[in-house]
Amino acid sequence: MSVLASEWLKIRSVRSSHLTVGISLAGILLGLGLAWVTADMYDNAAPAQKPGARLAELEEVVLMVPQLCMGIMGVLTMTSEYATGSMRTTLTVVPKRWPVMAGKSVVVSVIALFTGSAVVFGTYLVCRSLIDDRFGGIYQVPFTDKLPLLISLTLTVPVFALLGVGLGAILRSISGAIIVLVGAIHVIPIIVGNLPEPWSDLLGSVMIGALPHELTGDTTTNTVYGSLLPPAAAGAVLVAYALLPLLAGTWLLRRRDA
Repeated sequence: MSVLASEWLKIRSVRSSHLTVGISLAGILLGLGLAWVTADMYDNAAPAQKPGARLAELEEVVLMVPQLCMGIMGVLTMTSEYATGSMRTTLTVVPKRWPVMAGKSVVVSVIALFTGSAVVFGTYLVCRSLIDDRFGGIYQVPFTDKLPLLISLTLTVPVFALLGVGLGAILRSISGAIIVLVGAIHVIPIIVGNLPEPWSDLLGSVMIGALPHELTGDTTTNTVYGSLLPPAAAGAVLVAYALLPLLAGTWLLRRRDA
């Protein structure tokens, strides 16, 4: 418990943590703006265009904001201590080292879970209110039917935070770890989506962006992602994204000097 208390104190005492959480929550405002603009465009469209008008679910679009921000928080949780030299003090107080990784992981993932929940559910409720029955009633699906996907989307945010912690421990470089995170969100899915079949579908099915729909048994269409994994396999892949970098980071932390 003392390690958790120490890590909580470290995280809440630095500006970067408040900034990343604040920018994440601003994703709700982004969703509000997108919903407002798209609803206005729909209302001003020609009557013949409205039946065929379609809209991506905006909570999935906005999700990239807390994913990246919480991933950066995870990176900074590790790399900032290396940059300032305070990691030596931390490992002197906690010489076993693995509790340090565990403490950071627990605190960061809890913050990311609450932040991700606020953004995903907040954006969904705002969009449901503003878009109403426009775009073929995309936001008219009963909330209980939508809930499993919203939960699955939320779970990706702490996964990115833990991925950030692991990458920070492995690379010890703020820029290097953030580049990998950005690549995981934006670059790699585009590359995979442009591969020939069956590779685009196979590899696209294990991208983080595909996993929420696969967890709920949905089939994604018109995206760069695949949808080949059953829910259990999708859950295992999602856990692997968080767990494998953490295990590698813990192993390296035990073998390397601070």
